Amino acid sequence: MKMTVLTADDIVSPVREGFKKGWLSAYCLLLTVFFVCSTGTLASEFIPPAPDYNDPTMWITVDGDSTGKGADVFYVVSTWEEDWSRLTVTNGQWSRATSHYANVWNPTHREHMASEIHKAATYMSPGNRFYAPYYRHTTIEAFMTQNDDTVNRRARLAMDDVCKAFDHFIARRDPSRPLIIAGFSQGGLAVVNLLKHMSDATYRQLAAAYVLGYKVTPEDMQQTKHIKAAQRENDAGVTICYNTVKDVRYIQPIVGASCMAINPVNWRTDATPATLHTSRFTQLTSPVTVTLSPEHHVLVVTGYSGSEYPPYKNFINVGDIHSCEPWLYSDCLQANMRVRADAWRKKFKR
Repeated sequence: MKMTVLTADDIVSPVREGFKKGWLSAYCLLLTVFFVCSTGTLASEFIPPAPDYNDPTMWITVDGDSTGKGADVFYVVSTWEEDWSRLTVTNGQWSRATSHYANVWNPTHREHMASEIHKAATYMSPGNRFYAPYYRHTTIEAFMTQNDDTVNRRARLAMDDVCKAFDHFIARRDPSRPLIIAGFSQGGLAVVNLLKHMSDATYRQLAAAYVLGYKVTPEDMQQTKHIKAAQRENDAGVTICYNTVKDVRYIQPIVGASCMAINPVNWRTDATPATLHTSRFTQLTSPVTVTLSPEHHVLVVTGYSGSEYPPYKNFINVGDIHSCEPWLYSDCLQANMRVRADAWRKKFKR
């Protein structure tokens, strides 16, 4: 796969030109009008146009592997958008249609996703080749319903985008290199879906899957043999999953009711406390104690308030510290990706 490091101009300029010429807006409008004509009803939902993963502007990639001995990291960004609306017209009548999805052609939506992707790349790309697609992630309102059926229904389009991006990526990468997939929040949901989606041949390429700030359920594990809970620091072909709270009473079931977890500081699955001294994205004034609750499958932290992540609509960061997941433990995750990639190479003698 060709490596392309995109600048802000690389990302925004083609989209801006498209809107100047009117073709993107026209395409979006045609989609909505087609929905109205085909159903015979007034459009109430707007579906943004799909990404084309042959288009390099649908990717952010970073080649940080100068030795050729690293891994390929496929990263899936989290939720950035709230429900939004746009005016649509049919039979000369204007109405406002709601969208439950990010628009990969919208410069603001792209900037939101790019900010997280570039931040993740600062610690996931060194020594590795890093790939992250833009996709039509579903909006935060789906998760705020606290209803798994609603989340799964709304996220179906988003997961389809991610699977298409992943298939495009897999078809072009060197299968002799270890594969790492990682995602935060809705991106973690995507990682779970990718484990179900991937073939056995692709699974054999997997060094590790990181589900950061999302859950793995018993139903997920029943649906695929590709989800195997990590038990230690250096097992390969496994899934790493965790969610962080100040106390178990703050678990958010829609994201955190998991059947598996591991402590990313000491890589244990029991209640042995670990001490986190430093974090590249968080200024720690004192050591943080991170303890896994084997009963609840969450991390309980003391000595860290998470105050840099304010509560969002009384939904997240209200005793849970959901927004910290990829950042608080970033140094631990970076080191562990190297360990698991090396373990995979040893296992398969690559």
